[in-house]
Amino acid sequence: MATSTIFSLSCTPQTTLLSKPKSHTLSTSMSLLSPQVGQNCLHNPLRNYNIVSPISMKPNRNHVGGLVKASVDNNNNVEVFSKEHLAVSLAKYVADLSNKFIKERGYFAIALSAGSIKYLRKLVEPHYSNTIQWSKWHIFWVDEKVVPKTHVDSNYKLAYDGFISKVPIPPHNVNTIDDALPADGAADVYQTTLKRLVASNVIAKSLATGLPKFDLMLLDMGPDGHVASLFPGHTTLNETKKWVTFLKNAPIPPPERITFTLPVINTSSNIAMVVTGAGKADAVYSALEETPSVYNLPAQLVSPTEGELKWFLDKGAASRLW
Repeated sequence: MATSTIFSLSCTPQTTLLSKPKSHTLSTSMSLLSPQVGQNCLHNPLRNYNIVSPISMKPNRNHVGGLVKASVDNNNNVEVFSKEHLAVSLAKYVADLSNKFIKERGYFAIALSAGSIKYLRKLVEPHYSNTIQWSKWHIFWVDEKVVPKTHVDSNYKLAYDGFISKVPIPPHNVNTIDDALPADGAADVYQTTLKRLVASNVIAKSLATGLPKFDLMLLDMGPDGHVASLFPGHTTLNETKKWVTFLKNAPIPPPERITFTLPVINTSSNIAMVVTGAGKADAVYSALEETPSVYNLPAQLVSPTEGELKWFLDKGAASRLW
């Protein structure tokens, strides 16, 4: 029996979307314009409302700002934004989780992926940069290319140039791979690092499985539906014993990589799937709308066992949902 994906649409009032002839249930509650984002529309997830209208209607450009409940096979929280508003919303989401976990645990353990990093840019602005307790942050990488840290393909370099260098996170809290090692050795050393930090409670531990329980994991998705460096049909998708595994034959360059395994990803307290661009619209549609009787896309396998998954989409990536 199908469950529900919940998603809301945020955009400037001047922007219109073409609606596909698909029936949805629209909430009677409409969001007001947010003063923080000028002319952008900001909404709360549907689960914050106690009542949902049973009236079925098609999404309509006159209902921009409305909350939509669509029948699919996964229970997901999906929000759609302009690219700029996506960065605004993601910054608040990350900052709120940072405050929550620092109060609860004394640390904030966050794992980054390449495509999500540029949307953290709002966190370096004064409103957040002066209020977040950066000394409590511990940064990890969901996956990394086995290249020098100065290499243009390095996820570390991407994060350092665009984010880490602009906020006062202590260097020893930034956990990079040993790029002097081959992929298998780099994966083993990174797993050892995770185990040490789980033992010291910098990273929380799942009481059910003993796996690391990251406070937040920021994922992106490729046009082929890959997440982290877990590619369709690759043997790494079947790894269940290791926390970190490796590839020497990735289907896109560079070929050598390390990556968190699916059990580690799915043990996270919070996962944000940040996906932008019309080139990923087919993969988004498959991940959210198609019956996953046969799991063809790694993104379909992202399903937190002890936490929450939230999708942050821009209008291009979400275009087939309408």
